[in-house]
Amino acid sequence: MSRLEQLLVMLHDEPHDAFLRYAVAVEYASIENYSEAILRIESLINDQPEYLGAFYKLGQLYEQVSENEKALDVYRRGAIVAKKQGNAKTLGEINTAIELLDDN
Repeated sequence: MSRLEQLLVMLHDEPHDAFLRYAVAVEYASIENYSEAILRIESLINDQPEYLGAFYKLGQLYEQVSENEKALDVYRRGAIVAKKQGNAKTLGEINTAIELLDDN
């Protein structure tokens, strides 16, 4: 059984577990199924808008599929969440991603 299959089984048992939902999306991204990864992380953010790591990953995924405007929007929304949570490390990472995209 692949890692993705294992995670999907676990997610079936715990469908609202944010970490499992995020991990499944990351696994889809690792096999280059970006559309499924994006759908899953968008759903996670819609359901749990305080799950900060999802914003950074979703921005990266949008960059992968050359949707830079969507990536910037997601990063900016993530920056707001990071500030609200007082998470300076993630805020710095997100701001760097924004700067790099704005330079392009």
